[in-house]
Amino acid sequence: MVLVPLLGSPAKEAVLLYVLTHGEAYPSEVAAALGRALVVVQNQLSRLEDGGVVVSRLRGKVRLYQLNPRYPFRKELERLLWRAREFYPADERERLYTPCLRPRRAGKPVRYVEGR
Repeated sequence: MVLVPLLGSPAKEAVLLYVLTHGEAYPSEVAAALGRALVVVQNQLSRLEDGGVVVSRLRGKVRLYQLNPRYPFRKELERLLWRAREFYPADERERLYTPCLRPRRAGKPVRYVEGR
């Protein structure tokens, strides 16, 4: 966790990185991927939403979160998070912070894309 001194929490860093790399995410998806308790992820997302860093919307019964496009420091935050991602071990980067780009047929291997 590279940004813990700045963000104050390893969970906050992990959640922000996950939302950034996946575009949008729902709390139980994030919790399962990161191996964290759902309540921890929900609390972090709630705090980030209260601060205007992320926004949420409902899709059916599911609340999806994404980085707030109107957040004044969004571009700077994105650059900082992408840079911090480079310091994670390669296997963790691929496993947690590389989004699937589209659905794939059964049995097809997963292809990872580095950065944007």
